[in-house]
Amino acid sequence: MVVAAVVVAALVAGVAVQLTRPVPSPAPVLVLHPAVTAPGTAAAIPWPANGQAAFAVPALGVVHTSATETPVPIASLTKMMTAYLVLLAHPLDPTAQGPTVTLTAADKAEADADRAAGDSSVEVEPNEQLTERQLLDGLLVPSADNLADVLATWVSGSTSAFVATMNATAASLGMHDTHYADPSGLDPNSVSTASDQLHLATEAMTIPAFAAAVDQKTTTLPVAGTVTNSVRSIGVDGVVGVKSGFTDAAGGCLVLAATRTIGGRTVLVFAAVTGQTGADPHASADAAARAMLDAAALEAVPVAGARTVVAEERAPWGATAPMVPAKGAVVALAWPGDTLSLALRPAATGGPKGHGARTGTAVLVVRDGTEVLSVPVAATRPVPGPSLLWRLVHG
Repeated sequence: MVVAAVVVAALVAGVAVQLTRPVPSPAPVLVLHPAVTAPGTAAAIPWPANGQAAFAVPALGVVHTSATETPVPIASLTKMMTAYLVLLAHPLDPTAQGPTVTLTAADKAEADADRAAGDSSVEVEPNEQLTERQLLDGLLVPSADNLADVLATWVSGSTSAFVATMNATAASLGMHDTHYADPSGLDPNSVSTASDQLHLATEAMTIPAFAAAVDQKTTTLPVAGTVTNSVRSIGVDGVVGVKSGFTDAAGGCLVLAATRTIGGRTVLVFAAVTGQTGADPHASADAAARAMLDAAALEAVPVAGARTVVAEERAPWGATAPMVPAKGAVVALAWPGDTLSLALRPAATGGPKGHGARTGTAVLVVRDGTEVLSVPVAATRPVPGPSLLWRLVHG
């Protein structure tokens, strides 16, 4: 009897342990097809007949170039790097003026010499005081060569030291076909490619002060007065910047950025051209870049409806619960013909750990190139817990 009692007690204890032991948590599993193809075929990009060109949609990781690129003179596109480095050294809120720089007689002499040579400049006077924002406006809007040197000296102490920083920064950004010889681009040895310049413009436009400066049709300076943006398309067809340039060696050069709203989402689209010719190289560059922007036929691709079962929470004991998007329909942006990949990653559980009955969460990850869209999904009901028999057998 004693032995039997001990056996019974052991069995009861074992059953109690099995029934109270934590069970494995259910895991989310993707049930949608892991790939979605955007409808249609991407339109051919209208490359210019001469020079080099590139087109980019940074949000999608898309970059197209007209041909194999070689470094060429880029004229005043150089000033994008100058402004970028100024704002890295002296960060500025988009509506702030920043510190003041006092100009010298040498600065006036340089401005006068630039004007006499037919180069882009703005009038200045000795002892004139310009804020950082005014200097950047003068650099980026009318494309003043003389202010490029003022800014370079202010930031680095000399133009040569500043140019060294320009080249180090270009290398760090992966602009391997770019070499700067001066802060303004007057020197034909300041060379780059259209795609390198798009990469820089993409980085620079993430700085609100830079984006605000280049998105102006005009700006007003104390001595020079009101000056006009050398980018002619500002404010037209969604164009919000960024920089133009011309020298005899470079031809017409231009980087444009424009906003496009697709599927309720706004993205920036970039186009760049170098080496444009014709009676008005600026106009040729503008027409070529805008034609490429107009070819930005992005598609809003429906990935899942608001009640589409995206995934299931699956428990080892066979119970399941459907999972749907937590915030409504899922729509991604894609180039026509692109294939988007879908995957699921776990998120925090919605109930006490170790309990089978809970509402789970996960994240649907939609990828197109480097573009990643992360969407929370949630189970519509708790996963039923395991039966007593399953606990006894598997606990």
